Amino acid sequence: MLEAKHLHKSYTLKEKNGWLSRRKQQIKAVNDLSLTIEKGEIIGLLGVNGAGKTTTIKMLSTLLAPTSGTISIDGINAVKQPELIKRRVNMIAGGERMLYWRLSARENLMYFGRLYGLNGNTLKQRCRALIDKVGLTEFADRPVERYSKGMKQRLQIARGLINDPDYLFLDEPTLGLDAPVARQLRVLVKSLAKEKNKGILLTSHYLEEVEELCDHVSIIEKGHLLLQGTPRRIIQTIVKDRSLIVVMKTLDKENWHWLKQETDKLGIHAQKKETNEGTRVDMKATFDMTSSFLALAQKRNLQLIRFDAKKPNLEDAIIRLTEVHD
Repeated sequence: MLEAKHLHKSYTLKEKNGWLSRRKQQIKAVNDLSLTIEKGEIIGLLGVNGAGKTTTIKMLSTLLAPTSGTISIDGINAVKQPELIKRRVNMIAGGERMLYWRLSARENLMYFGRLYGLNGNTLKQRCRALIDKVGLTEFADRPVERYSKGMKQRLQIARGLINDPDYLFLDEPTLGLDAPVARQLRVLVKSLAKEKNKGILLTSHYLEEVEELCDHVSIIEKGHLLLQGTPRRIIQTIVKDRSLIVVMKTLDKENWHWLKQETDKLGIHAQKKETNEGTRVDMKATFDMTSSFLALAQKRNLQLIRFDAKKPNLEDAIIRLTEVHD
C-alpha cells in the first residue's frame, strides 16, 4: 500500500520589488494532503489547474521531497529511502514529454531500462514484450520524431512499465488524443490495475474517463483536500437535484396551468419556453421524476416529441464544489 500523510510542499518565489530589491513570497503548492493507494485500485486526483496535482505526483514518485509529511510505499519510507522507492514506482505524463525523439521506441526503452538496472536478455525481452503490448511492433525501430501523437503516448505507457512498477502515476495520460486511441489507453490502464494488480493514481480533466476508471477520487483545491470518496458517492453528496427536459408538440395555456400545479405538488420545479421544435419544459427535482412525469403526461394525453432525463455526473459535482469554495 502507498500511504501519504499530511503532505506539505512550499516554494519561495522571488518577485521584483523596485529596481534593485526582490520580494519573497511563500507559495503553498500542497497543503496537508493525505491519501492512500492499494494495489489493484485506481485513484483519481482531481482539481483545477494549479490545484497541486502534478506537485503531489512528483512527491509520490520521489522527484520532489515534501516540505513536511510522510510517504511510505509497502512499508518503505520514501523520503529517507528514495532509491528503493524508484524501483517500485513510475510516472507517465500526457503530451509528448519524457521521450527522446531522435531515438526509436526500442532505443528509448533500452535506455530507460538500463537506468533501472536492467540489462542483457532480460532487458531485450521486456522491451520486445512492451512494444508488442502497446501495439508498436511494426514501428519499433522508427525514430520517435516520426510518430503520431497517439503512438508517442503508447510509447510513454511502455516506458512507464519498463521497471514493472507496483505503483503507476498517470498525469493526464490521454491529453490531446483522438477518441479511439484514448479508449485503447483506458482499456490498458484498467487491465494494469485489475489484472496486473498495480496501484494507479490518475489525474485527468476528462471527467467521464475518471468516472469510468476510478475506484475512489480525491478532489483538491490549492493543495488542500476538499473531498474523498467513490465517484458515485461524491455525486450523490454534492449534486442533490435531477434534471428532466421534455419537448411537446403543443402545450396550451390550460394544460400548462394544470401541469404546473401537479408538478408543484410533487416538489418538481418546472419552467416552459417556446422553441422551433415545440414547447420545451425544463424540470428539476431532488429525486428521479421520470415515472411521475410520464404518469402526468399519460393522464392528460400530452404528445411528447423529446424526452431527456439527465443524471448528475462527476463534472456537475466538481463545478458545484468549486463554486461553494470560491
